[in-house]
Amino acid sequence: MKKALILALTITLFSCKNEKKEVLETAQNTEFTSNTMTTKSTIYSFKVEDINGQTFDFETLKGKKILIVNTASKCGLTPQYEQLQQVYDEYKNDNFVIVGFPANNFGAQEPGTESEIATFCQKNYGVTFPMMSKISVKGEDMHPLYTFLTNKSANGLQDSEVEWNFQKYLIGEEGYLEKVLSPRVLPTDDEIVSWIKS
Repeated sequence: MKKALILALTITLFSCKNEKKEVLETAQNTEFTSNTMTTKSTIYSFKVEDINGQTFDFETLKGKKILIVNTASKCGLTPQYEQLQQVYDEYKNDNFVIVGFPANNFGAQEPGTESEIATFCQKNYGVTFPMMSKISVKGEDMHPLYTFLTNKSANGLQDSEVEWNFQKYLIGEEGYLEKVLSPRVLPTDDEIVSWIKS
C-alpha cells in the first residue's frame, strides 16, 4: 500500500513537472514570436525638408553613422552647437554626419524663422553640418521622423521621450537606432566619440 502511494505521488510530480516545462516553453515561444512581430525599420525611408527648403533624403546617408539632435537658439544648452561642430569637423570624413532639427517645443527657445536660425548657427558657431527646417519633436504635431525615433514598435530599440533641447539619437551604419542620449550628454562625451570610432 505504501509503495503504491509513493508510486502515485512520483507519477503526479513527474506529470506536473512536464506540464510546467510545457507552459514555460510555450511562454518563451510566445515571447519570441511577440519580439519578432515588432517592426524594426530603418531611417532610410524618411525624407525631410532642410533649412533652405530643399528635400533631404536620409537614404543618401546609407553607410554613415548619424547623430540626430533637436536644437534651439535660446537655450542654456545652445553652446553645444560648438561641440557638435567640433565633432562633425573631426569625423565627417569617417562616414559620420550630424543632422540638426530646430524645434520650439521647450520653453519657446527656438522662436526664429529658418533664415534666422541658419544665420544664428553660422554666425555664432560656424555650423556646417546639415540643418533641417523647424519641426515638432513631441506632442500631437510630432514629426513622423520623431515618431519613429521615440517608438520601439518602429525603431526596434526602445521607447523614449524627447526630454529637452539637444537630445541625441544615434543611428548606426545600417540605418537602425542604436542609442538614445540625454540632452546633457555633451557631443564630445566619450560615449559618443567611442561609438563614432567603433
